[in-house]
Amino acid sequence: MAPKAVTSPVPVAWYPSLSVLMLAIGLMLTASFFIYEATTSRRNRSLSKEIATGALASVFLGFGSLFLLLATGVYV
Repeated sequence: MAPKAVTSPVPVAWYPSLSVLMLAIGLMLTASFFIYEATTSRRNRSLSKEIATGALASVFLGFGSLFLLLATGVYV
C-alpha cells in the first residue's frame, strides 16, 4: 500500500490573502493593546482584558507570519 502524500488543509492560493488578513488583525489588536495601556489609569486596568487582547494579537501575528513565510516559499 502506497503512502498518501501530505497536503495542506488550506489551499496554497490562499496563503498571501491569509497572511495579509491575519497580520492586519494582529497589528490592530496590538495597537488596541498599546492604546488601552496608555489611556487607562493604573487603577482601572483589567488583567483579564490585557491577557485576552495580548493572546489574541499573538495568535493572529503568529499565524500571519507563518502564512507569510509559506506564501514566500519558506516552508516551515
